[in-house]
Order: sequence, then C-alpha cells, then structure tokens
Amino acid sequence: MAIRNNPFKPLIRQIPAPLRNRYFLCLLFFIGWLTFFDRHNIFTQITLQQQLEKLKMDKVFYEKEIETVKADKIDLEQDTEKFAREHYHMKKANEDVFIIVNKEK
Repeated sequence: MAIRNNPFKPLIRQIPAPLRNRYFLCLLFFIGWLTFFDRHNIFTQITLQQQLEKLKMDKVFYEKEIETVKADKIDLEQDTEKFAREHYHMKKANEDVFIIVNKEK
C-alpha cells in the first residue's frame, strides 16, 4: 500500500493550534450558540434586565402613591368636610375658600 500525501497538510499546519483543536472548536461553537441563537441569548437577557429595573422603579413609585392615598383615606375618615373643601373646592353659599399648599412634602 502506498502512503498518500495529503495536499492540504501544509495549509492545515499554518492554522494556529487552538483552531485545530476539536474541543476548542466545540466550545467556541457552544458559546456562539448561547450568545446569538439560544432562546435566552445575551440580547434577551439585557432586555429583561432593563425591564426589571423599570419595574423596580415603578414599584417604588406606586408604594409612595399608596402611602399618600392611605394618608388621604385617614384624613377623609377623620374630617369629611375639610377633605371636600381642600380637594374638590366645595364651599358654602356666600363663602370664599382659600387653599394654602405646603411645599415641604
């Protein structure tokens, strides 16, 4: 039997060693697949992280709003007439209502 010379052997030798290693190529393919083609790729994860941050900010905002509404509810339960005059500008006949807003809140 004659030994055949591979004409591509000199070209293959010019490729760097890590690129000829099949395990390295499989690892590179796996990382590429997870980065770009997988259902949970990097771009999806970044989008989900941004949505999570927005939802956290919304949660803080709504918790503050809940506290404000609870304070208004307590105020309403204690003095209905005062609440109606301040928030809905209700007044009796021949009466002027002046509203002073406290800017410290």
